[in-house]
Amino acid sequence: MGADALTATTAYRAGLRDLQAWFGVDTVFLRHHDSHHRSTTLIAEWPPREHVPDPDPLGVVEFADADPVFAATEHLREPLVFRPGSPAREYAERVESASGMSAVSMVAVPLRSGPATTGVLGLVAQGDRQWTDDELSALKATASLFSQVQARVLAEDRLRWAARHDALTGLLNRRGMTDELTARLAAGRPRFAVLYFDLDRLEALNDVLGHTAGDEFLRTVADRLRRFSDDDLLLCRWGGDEFVLVLPDADTEDEAYVEACRLLMSVTARVELAGDVVSRTASIGVAVARPGLDTVDSVIAGADQAALAAKTAGGNAVSLFTDEIRRRTALRNDIELHLRAAIENDALLLHFQPEIDLPTGRITAVEALVRWMHPTRGMIPPVEFVGIAESVNLATELGRWVLNDACRTFASWRRRLGALSITLRVNVSPAQLVSRDFVGVVAATLERHGLAPGDLCIEITEVAVVHDVTLAARALAAVRDLGVRVAIDDFGTGYSSLSHLKTLPVDAVKIDREFVAHLDTDADDHAIVGAVVTLATAYRLDLIAEGLETVAAREALLELGCTRAQGYLYARPEPADTVYDMLRVGVLTPS
Repeated sequence: MGADALTATTAYRAGLRDLQAWFGVDTVFLRHHDSHHRSTTLIAEWPPREHVPDPDPLGVVEFADADPVFAATEHLREPLVFRPGSPAREYAERVESASGMSAVSMVAVPLRSGPATTGVLGLVAQGDRQWTDDELSALKATASLFSQVQARVLAEDRLRWAARHDALTGLLNRRGMTDELTARLAAGRPRFAVLYFDLDRLEALNDVLGHTAGDEFLRTVADRLRRFSDDDLLLCRWGGDEFVLVLPDADTEDEAYVEACRLLMSVTARVELAGDVVSRTASIGVAVARPGLDTVDSVIAGADQAALAAKTAGGNAVSLFTDEIRRRTALRNDIELHLRAAIENDALLLHFQPEIDLPTGRITAVEALVRWMHPTRGMIPPVEFVGIAESVNLATELGRWVLNDACRTFASWRRRLGALSITLRVNVSPAQLVSRDFVGVVAATLERHGLAPGDLCIEITEVAVVHDVTLAARALAAVRDLGVRVAIDDFGTGYSSLSHLKTLPVDAVKIDREFVAHLDTDADDHAIVGAVVTLATAYRLDLIAEGLETVAAREALLELGCTRAQGYLYARPEPADTVYDMLRVGVLTPS
């Protein structure tokens, strides 16, 4: 029988039709057993009954409640013959109620798969009929063919199920949910909500209790999701510790948000694992899908980004996908896709902000600040793409471009001015600082543009060194051995600032603008800056204030003993040609 899962039903009926004609019986049927649920189901019959009762007494029969004849087929090993007048009255009544046939003869031949009985092939004749040994042998051979088709179909069903389901939890997997969402997003279908459920810090549970406990926790989460939804086709383990839940009846953000909050409380309740009572918080993102407009990718991405917003805000929360999240996501995707090309094709540019000696107004340094003139988005500030560059491993390439272009510009200024006794400050990312060739790149760049090491000061943030102070200190010491100066940027906003001053080989600190902006009106900021001045003096470090914007803040800095600053009071970051004109004068006054 050349049949598979797609053609099995047709093949079954064709086989039953041939058997009915060959043996001259009134009807032939095929039943499959479900050993797990202890039931038997009518799969095919020939000829089809014209009038089938509802419910069909012959449709699904539970073995636990079956008459003796049906019960006997559960573990049947040899053909069972039933003739009129036998004591199986309940079976005869069941057949008569379903087909109208009375006083029938029947032979039931088991379908066998190894030691198990997987179904029966039955032939029924009106009145009395005897079965010869040759007929029974032929029926046993035919039943074996039916059992082979059944085994093939079951194997294909298992493969098909495995392709669409997660082996650990039994929920739909990513492929299965994608198929379901694709169907629901067809034009004309109703709106629905998608919840993207992300467990917070599941790896900590795995580290402490082991991955077996972690898997058990995920199965518990899946069971709780099942209790929350009555349709397994709406549940998915998207991957790792992430789940997707479809709310078909929630077509507004408010409805979806309420349901998501209920889900959060249910799924994050405590669980007993390996003798411990544990719990994990979660972040849930909500996106309302618009069939005919949205795609599977856009809906999942929206809910995922909303979940990320909830996680970034501290976790254990629900966040809606908003236009602002959509804007940030589109910008991030654009940057990830095109930043490398922008670096390679010199599509970036530098602005420079002067640093001023406050008593004299003399320019003492310039800080190089990268910008991106995007072909469609216009000027993109560094806050929008530097962090993304770090997350996609482009920070080192970006840093090399900035260092090279800053040194090239500085050298051109010196050639045009004849002399330039200021410092060039260039920011260095964490990844760039600890790269193996960092010191070599700095030395080669200085040599390429004819600059002395003392012309350059690299600036690092405290965050850049907090994860591995020892490695950072080694890199900074090596670059200082070249003669390049080092400054800590945004001082006071990182971690363990005092210990960093003691551990790291630095020459200067730059006070973060957060403490300078309200220096003249905020007593706390005044005290903090005063303490930093004292520290810088004790460690014999240069001190520069960032974000100077008012004359009053300038006077407060001078009163505290900080004599160098940069900020809008004197100059904003400007293109190289504009800064060249400033350098030609050499002195700036408050604006």
